Amino acid sequence: MANCRMSINTGFGNKARMALLLVPIASAIAISGCASKDDDLDLNAYVDTIEPADVLYNQALANLNSGRLDEAAKKFDAVDRQHPYSEFARKSLVMGAFANYRAGKYDDALAMTKRYIALYPTQAEAAYAYYITGLCYYRQIPDVTREQSMTRRSIAAFNEVVERYPDSEYVEDSKAKIRFGRDQLAGKEMQVGRYYLERKEYLAAIKRFRGVVEQYSNTRHVEEALARLVEANYALGLTNEAQAAAAVLGQNYPDSQWYKDSYKLLQSGGLEPRESAGSWLSKAATAITGGKDGV
Repeated sequence: MANCRMSINTGFGNKARMALLLVPIASAIAISGCASKDDDLDLNAYVDTIEPADVLYNQALANLNSGRLDEAAKKFDAVDRQHPYSEFARKSLVMGAFANYRAGKYDDALAMTKRYIALYPTQAEAAYAYYITGLCYYRQIPDVTREQSMTRRSIAAFNEVVERYPDSEYVEDSKAKIRFGRDQLAGKEMQVGRYYLERKEYLAAIKRFRGVVEQYSNTRHVEEALARLVEANYALGLTNEAQAAAAVLGQNYPDSQWYKDSYKLLQSGGLEPRESAGSWLSKAATAITGGKDGV
């Protein structure tokens, strides 16, 4: 009887355990089946969104040639995202930067040029990447009454083109834009100097005008800067400095109205232009003469 009970109990226990085992197995199979189907769907969808690099690149070029700049930029960006570090991705970075630049999306363009320069500093398109960088800043240069950080960044980028890639086709235009940028910075200094001069803050004015003569000697503002130095120094009673500035002005711009006005001012005090050997102005005279046609 005991054996019978044991047999019955044992049999019941086996069936119960089998039933309990079958439930999670069935559930696992069902879940696995669903997950597998979902994963397959997601994977297929992902694979379907990836296109060959050359196809994307040619689509981007077609959009660019048709003037669809936003679409072109998106396609170039897709090449870089889907096929990173490939040859097409490398080219897409600079072409995408160009498309964004033409669309006026300067921040997006700069992000792409900076990525290119970081990844491929020695590749053929690096000069173009620096050039596009310069153009993005150049197009955002404000008038001289405002802060000039964009001007400085533009000059820095174009200098990279000139110094790193002297044989590049972008060098001449970079030099021209550097000249414009330097003229802009000199104009800003002149604007501030005039402000101080009008307020009779002569020392502050002299500092600005001297900075123009020493740092921007090949810009169109140096002529006025020298005349303003005559005026400010004369007002302070620094006649030697005033005479020396007038002498440099006369040597380099003898027919200018600025020189005539400075000469007249000195004459009103019984003075005339006179060189001052060894002064910073005599050194500036050499820089002005040698730098008139420079970058």
